Amino acid sequence: MFKKILIANRGEIALRIARCCRELGVPTVAVHSTRDRGSAVVQVADQAVQIGPAPPTRSYLNAAAVLQAAEQSGADAIHPGYGFLSESPDFADACESLGVTLIGPPASVMAELGDKTSARALMTRAGLPLLPGSVHPLSPEAAEELAATIGFPVIVKAAAGGGGRGMQVVHDRDSFLDEYRRTQATAQMLFGDGRVYVEKYLRDARHVEIQVLCDRYGRAVHLGERDCTVQRRHQKLVEETPAPELPVDLTERMGRSAVDGALAAGYVGAGTFEFLVDPDGSYYFMEVNCRIQVEHPVTEMATGIDLVREQIKIAAGEPLAFTQEDIRPRGVAIECRINAEDPARDFAPAPGLVTEFVPPGGPFVRVDSHVHVGYEVPPNYDSLLAKLVVWAPRRDEAIARMLRSLAEFRISGPRLHTTVDFLRQVLDDPRFRTATHTTALVDQLMDRR
Repeated sequence: MFKKILIANRGEIALRIARCCRELGVPTVAVHSTRDRGSAVVQVADQAVQIGPAPPTRSYLNAAAVLQAAEQSGADAIHPGYGFLSESPDFADACESLGVTLIGPPASVMAELGDKTSARALMTRAGLPLLPGSVHPLSPEAAEELAATIGFPVIVKAAAGGGGRGMQVVHDRDSFLDEYRRTQATAQMLFGDGRVYVEKYLRDARHVEIQVLCDRYGRAVHLGERDCTVQRRHQKLVEETPAPELPVDLTERMGRSAVDGALAAGYVGAGTFEFLVDPDGSYYFMEVNCRIQVEHPVTEMATGIDLVREQIKIAAGEPLAFTQEDIRPRGVAIECRINAEDPARDFAPAPGLVTEFVPPGGPFVRVDSHVHVGYEVPPNYDSLLAKLVVWAPRRDEAIARMLRSLAEFRISGPRLHTTVDFLRQVLDDPRFRTATHTTALVDQLMDRR
């Protein structure tokens, strides 16, 4: 096991990692910006190192500062959480050069899967089904011809993108070239890489992902699926497991596909394979997330497996302690993301001072949060305030428990808006209750509002 783990992140995920390390008996180092000097993880960690001012590019995205903090503190491993440096092959390479273990897949695997075009090519060779689209970058004119051949609508995606950014749905040929070039410019601005690709867009799709764990010895398992269909602007709002109203044989085939893809890639650690499922039951590979996911608690609630703990043990060289047959998810788990956003203003960020924070309680209710009364929600970072997760034996009971928990959740302050009330509307919608919703649900609700 490691001597000391540096947590290269902030917010609820940093606190989540610190708590896991405490249970493992591993000392931790929290890095933080000047804005996060008094944050929850700083209070919990054994050491804290300030790495820069509030802007992420000068702190949490400053690889040199993070590595210097690891060297000075004597940390022999870094847990990157999600976002920031978690999927940076260059950062993974730099860690390896310094003899520090990055808790994640090897840099070469991260590079191949992080590039969406090379990932599509690899998964094609591994036998995973893909939507029609381009495998290699194309000129705007060649991409337009391909889009016309595939049939509109199509979606243009950044090859180096992630987190729901760098995507644009195009509904007709007349607007294709403008949207294609605009997405190229956006990709260059966001990721420093202007390459994009084209893929068929499914209007009435479900978004379902598979959680995998792989050790260093060629063993891999999947831990079931998560339905992430409720989204706004390709950002997830509600996640649940199992995926409702999907045949078990379908999700089992998706699980086997994810394991096949992970083994083909030489994956190590925790990862997520994302798929689209169309109404006829066909499924298509989209991408791989080479990190822990925001929604990992729903899998933990259903399987009883601590995914962060398994990440750390795998990175330390331990083999998987269970087989596929040992993994038996039970019941239904649902997660709602509580964000500092104003749904009335198209989910615009709405940071502010927290003057009231009373999370819900009761049986089988989990709240992952770094927020407290007196916390000033900063405008510099992601708007996530808390993850509310519930479990129940059946889906209708889980929905009722989540609605009760959302009704109890008290979080308010001057200028602060949250998504709590909107989430209640989502869960109470007949389409969600009957699992007939698609990725268009949030837009449909917003249109009605």
